[in-house]
Formats: sequence, structure tokens, C-alpha cells
Amino acid sequence: MIKSLFKSKPALSLLSTDIHSHLIPGIDDGSQNLETSLELIKELQKAGFKRLITTPHNLHPKFGNNSDAIKKGIDELKIACKESGIDIEIEAACEYYYGSKFLEHIKSDNLLHINKFVLFEFSYQSEPINLEETIYELKSRGYKPLLAHPERYIYWHNKLDRYEYLKNLGVYFQLNLNSLVGYYSAPVQKVAKHLSQKGFVDFLGSDTHHSTHTNSLNKVFKDKNYNELLKNNTILNDSLVF
Repeated sequence: MIKSLFKSKPALSLLSTDIHSHLIPGIDDGSQNLETSLELIKELQKAGFKRLITTPHNLHPKFGNNSDAIKKGIDELKIACKESGIDIEIEAACEYYYGSKFLEHIKSDNLLHINKFVLFEFSYQSEPINLEETIYELKSRGYKPLLAHPERYIYWHNKLDRYEYLKNLGVYFQLNLNSLVGYYSAPVQKVAKHLSQKGFVDFLGSDTHHSTHTNSLNKVFKDKNYNELLKNNTILNDSLVF
């Protein structure tokens, strides 16, 4: 059982839609069973979210899931939410791992997306290669490249100009909410604040894998960095149509 840090009155997120989480059970490093998935969804709902777009890892070397497994998993999760009396909209896309297989998927137009936004992540250890080609292939097919948690790639922490370069290429940025309060590390928090101050943030996500992520949101929504980010950036979460 997940212990809620939210009171009976929710600490409203000021956004109704969360676009990054790992809630389909047993498919990646997120929730490992249905009970936990339902508890996490309840916690996100208490935090103020009314719509969830959950995004399992895809093409990741550690996980063997694929588009069919994700579609099957979200259908089962929807049924479970309904049977449990959880009144929330939930859909699925995915978080693609950047690499040669990602480029192959793009060229075959075999992508799970969020209103044409394609969420992807880089390796945490090494900088991406062939970036320009990949972004071109996405955009030429009408997709919108959306980079997950750009603040977490430590190899760019001393190369802040890379973020502006990506924005000029047409890449959208999805910041993790918990980065604003130093959940991942102080350096990640520093870069998150930099991106916020530059107005580079387009989407926010909880990146929920487990209860420590949802519990930390209680701190985020009371933090001045969160309110400043909303003032400095045009956040597109609630403009998405299911």
C-alpha cells in the first residue's frame, strides 16, 4: 500500500494532464503489478491530474516490450481503473530510447505518439549521434520531436549551448517536475532552473515509476521554482487532445 502525502484536499498541480509516467504494470522499470499501478494513479489524481498519458520505455536495451505490448497493457489498465471506480482519463504513448532502432521506426512510420509529439530519451552515459538526421526524419513526416528530461543528461551540464542548439533544430523539451526540487541531484536542479529561466520548457511530466516520485510532487507544487517556471514558459500539457 502506498502512503499518500497529499491531504484530503489535493495540492493542485495547476495542470490537468501528465504526459510522462510508467504505469502499465510489469512492462519496464515502472510499476511491477496492477495494484501498484492503481495506487499510483490514485496518487496522481490526488495531486490534481485529471488526464494521464503513460509512456513505457520502448526500444530500450533493458526491456523487451513493443507497441503491441503497450497497447494491450493500456487496454487492461483502463478496464482495471473502471472496475476500481477510478474516474480518470488514461492513454498510452511511449518513451523511445534513442538509437539506430529509433531511426528505423521513424522511417517505417511505426511510432506511438502524443498528437504527433514523439517522446524520446538519450543515453545517460554518452551523447547522441546522428541527431540532425533523426530530427529531420521526424519532422519531415509531420512528427514533433519531444525530448524527455533534458536536464538529466549530465554530459551537457557544462555545454548549455547544446540546449539552445536543440531548440533551434525544433526539439520540444519535457522537464521532469521533480527536477525542480533537486530530487535527482543539485546539478540536475540547476540545469532545470536554467531551462526554465530561458523559457525552453514546453511540457512537464511526473515521470512516475514508483511512490517516491508521486510523494515528491507534494513538495514540487509548493516550490517557488514551479511557479516561476509556469510564468516563464508556455506549457502545452493541457492543449493535448486525446
